[in-house]
Parts: sequence; C-alpha cells; structure tokens
Amino acid sequence: MTKAEKTNGYLPNLLRVLANAPVALETYLTVSGINARSSLTLPEREAVQITAAATHGCGFCVAGHTAIAYKKAGLTEDTVEALRSLAPVADSRLSAVAQFTKAVIAGRGQVTDQELEAFRSAGFDDQAALEVVLGVSLATLCNFANNLSQPPLNPQLESYRWDGPRAVAAE
Repeated sequence: MTKAEKTNGYLPNLLRVLANAPVALETYLTVSGINARSSLTLPEREAVQITAAATHGCGFCVAGHTAIAYKKAGLTEDTVEALRSLAPVADSRLSAVAQFTKAVIAGRGQVTDQELEAFRSAGFDDQAALEVVLGVSLATLCNFANNLSQPPLNPQLESYRWDGPRAVAAE
C-alpha cells in the first residue's frame, strides 16, 4: 500500500476497498504486476482496462485508467473518449484490442472465430489474446469490487470522472 501511495502520489480508494479482504488485495497487486509484464503495450493494456471498466459500469476504474491513459500511456483525448464510450477507436490496433475485450466479456471468453480472426488480423497472436483475458480478469476484480463497495472517487481523479451508463444485468 505504501508503494502504491508513493507511485500514485495518493492511495487510491480501490486499494482501501480491497484491503478489507487481504487475499483480494494480494491478488490485485500480484496480477497487476504480471499484467504489466505482458506483451501488450501500456496503451493496449489501458484500452483493455478502460473498455472493461466502461462495459462493467465502473466509474472509479474508468476515471483511474483515464488518468493513466493520459499521463503514462500518452493516449489522445479522441482515443480515450472513444474507449470510455465504447465507441470505435481510430487507431486500428487499439480498436482491435477494445473490440476483442468487449467480445471476451460478452462471450465470457467464448469468442467467435471471426472475432479472434479480426484480433489476429490486427497483428496480434494467441499470446496477446490470452493477455487480453488476463487484463479482463484483473479489471473484473477491480470493477466488481468497486461496484460492490461504491468508494468515493479520489479527489485526484475528479477531472477524469465518468458517469456513464451502468452495465445491463446479465439475462
């Protein structure tokens, strides 16, 4: 937690939530470190995180990953806004990541052959496909924990606030 506070300059309320279950916090910290070592670039990983958070209706995570997208990943406003609204992204690789992320979530991993081929056609391989699943798993932990606990948005994230639509309950 001290390292996270030092890295961010503040302690994200998500970590306060996860600290209520030490194994959940440990999982988040461990999987975050593993995800950071994936073959996906930081902008691609942030496309997964923002897409998953918007799909899951997690305003806290959309805000947090928007900050990272701007400050660390160097994404443009047009790209970030497209990801936040689940709209098409102009950058073909990031678009493929976002579309594949949505397909993984919608199909619970059971993507169609066409969805997998579209992802591969953008220059990704099976390793990257599994790393999108890894990113979705990390996002799901955070998104669901935040949706359950409803922590307040840290003041440092206010300018990135997202009040988009809540995800529709599964049928």
